[in-house]
Amino acid sequence: MSDLQPVRGTHDILPEDHRRHRQVTETARQIAARYGYEEISTPVFEFSEVFKRTLGETSDIVTKEMFSFEDRGGEQLTLRPEVTAGVARAFISGGLAQHLPLKFFCQGPMFRYERPQKGRQRQFHQIDVELLGVDGPLADIEIISLAAHILDALGVADKVTLELNTLGDTESRQSYRTKLVGYLEGFKDKLSEDSLARLDRNPLRILDSKDQGDRAVIADAPLLEDHMNDASKAFFEDVQKGLKTAGIEYKINPTLVRGLDYYCHTAFEFTTETLGAQGAVLAGGRYDGLIEAMGGPPTPGTGWAAGVERLALMIAEPPGPARPVAVVPIGQAAEAEALSLVQRLRRAGFTADLGFSGNLQKRLKGANKANAVAAVIIGEDELAKGAATVRDMETGEQTEVKLSALEDHLARYR
Repeated sequence: MSDLQPVRGTHDILPEDHRRHRQVTETARQIAARYGYEEISTPVFEFSEVFKRTLGETSDIVTKEMFSFEDRGGEQLTLRPEVTAGVARAFISGGLAQHLPLKFFCQGPMFRYERPQKGRQRQFHQIDVELLGVDGPLADIEIISLAAHILDALGVADKVTLELNTLGDTESRQSYRTKLVGYLEGFKDKLSEDSLARLDRNPLRILDSKDQGDRAVIADAPLLEDHMNDASKAFFEDVQKGLKTAGIEYKINPTLVRGLDYYCHTAFEFTTETLGAQGAVLAGGRYDGLIEAMGGPPTPGTGWAAGVERLALMIAEPPGPARPVAVVPIGQAAEAEALSLVQRLRRAGFTADLGFSGNLQKRLKGANKANAVAAVIIGEDELAKGAATVRDMETGEQTEVKLSALEDHLARYR
């Protein structure tokens, strides 16, 4: 027996798991389409600079988690760790600014080198929406409403909590940053190595730290909400009013932040307690400065991403595959007719299965194993009559049916 195994942090998605994945992605795709979001796909690898520039040189993703490599031409490439940077790059390189506003839905695999655990792998999948070109709170309200709608359609709305915060505008954030850095400077001897590295570049990321020493320092840090100007407060109030109008419940989490300068105003996460330590199943916010930071025109943007594997663990078991109609030939003469018939049934919309070999008993056992709803038996007698014997696999009842009328007779099993 071979000792070959999947690479650590990757896994095969077998049929049962695929049904769950498909339930998540198809539900999201269909509901996003109702909101006017069109599907796009970006490459699974980009020039490394795309992610370094957008995620920040000192972020955990860039410093610890990216799968980067040099190709044969000497280019530095990275398997995508998230979607938004690729969408922003596509917006710039595709010259899409003249088509604003733009609504995009994306789905596919992402790659991060991190410790594998329940619902978190090194190759994982996300669904993602991005709304570009709308600078008012209506955009934030819409993407959160879309997220809530998808979670409700998946049957997990009662298992999640929407946590909401505001990062304010640039003026508010700069005011807070100055205050926060001043506070943290007094605790350099107690901060982790990672947080010390972030102190100058993106100090807000320190608020995300899971290090216990950092958490103790952060506990008494100044709060972002105390440094909001009037415009930022009004923006956040409008978002909250819109969510209330839409009937979406939320709770304010003043420690929910995004560390990079291009994030602003709304930040949110849908969290759950059903997956252990990995609480966030869907997260997003506003990133008005991202496209400009990448060299594009100033373009407001907002969006979110959700982990397919995590949502797949939360949903109810989806329906299994459709039960097939088994076509069972008896004898060599019936083989050609059976092959023609099984194709005819499939083209007529039936799930149909053809036993590849064996006598009648063996093929009927195969039909049972395939959970067939009915068996269409063709032997020499049936061929002579231009008919087939249809056996109901639940009751065992058999009926002789003309081949020309077979689809009508089988309609009850569709």
